[in-house]
Amino acid sequence: MHFADYQTQANTTDQMPLTHEDIKALMLPLLGLAGETGSLLTHYKRYLRDGEGYGFFRQRISEELGDILWNVANIATKTNLNLEEVAERNLAKIRDRWMEQSADTPGSKLFDENFPEGERFPRQFQIDVKTEPGRLGKQRAWLYYDNRPFGNELSDNADEEDGYRLHDVFHLAFLAILGWSPVLRGKDFFNCKRKSDPDVDEIQDGGRAAVIDEAIAALIFVEAKKNGFYERVNTVEYNVLRTIKELTAHLEVSRCTGRQWETAILEAFRVWRALKTHKRGQIVGDLKARSIGFECKEVFVQSNNKDLSLTGR
Repeated sequence: MHFADYQTQANTTDQMPLTHEDIKALMLPLLGLAGETGSLLTHYKRYLRDGEGYGFFRQRISEELGDILWNVANIATKTNLNLEEVAERNLAKIRDRWMEQSADTPGSKLFDENFPEGERFPRQFQIDVKTEPGRLGKQRAWLYYDNRPFGNELSDNADEEDGYRLHDVFHLAFLAILGWSPVLRGKDFFNCKRKSDPDVDEIQDGGRAAVIDEAIAALIFVEAKKNGFYERVNTVEYNVLRTIKELTAHLEVSRCTGRQWETAILEAFRVWRALKTHKRGQIVGDLKARSIGFECKEVFVQSNNKDLSLTGR
């Protein structure tokens, strides 16, 4: 049976069809959904207690799931939603959030693949970083690429030092993992705006896209603070990923999945933590391998899109 058929037939058994005057007609299936979910949990509790002695477990669970499905279908009908479309959108959301993708996935070629060499990001990069006390004794960060300044000297710009001076690591992770960072196309960084295509230059590499890039860096930093900078956390809250997807919906990076963004964020903070600890070293990125790492004389931290190892060198 298709969801659409089930929804139609379930609707014929509704004892309180929705009218514009009666909010109770909608509240009943909402409360029913909560009640049936409670019943489902009660059966699971009994199964945990009695084990195989609870012989009707599967039958009762099937009944409760059926009642939950009826209430879901009723809510969909009363809110003018098609249950078939709801199911399809949910699967798309789940695939975006959890399915693995690699650099070899069809459609995953780098965004600047077909542009002249001077308008492409370097496929590998090494960024030297040092942090030292500056004015008023507060830590400041300097980045260098090919022995020239890479971006501006940065401090945390905060009363309490929190390491935001190293936030260019986030842009570099977006670049290495996603192949995207309008900020890093600027003249103070890799200086590779795609001026041969005026539309791409204005929309994808323009000021609005760069502001969104910076906004995402600020957003993930705030969220990371709440989660110990992801030191012992292996997932990013879905609401954060959804906000990022909404911010970038009109940009080329919208093709990147929530799972890819999660990887970029977690890898960024692994490198950020190592750099914050050791204060100087080298950020190493590979766009083809979709990886980013950190090196210094004491440690080597390398990303393989799954985990980072910390070993002596």
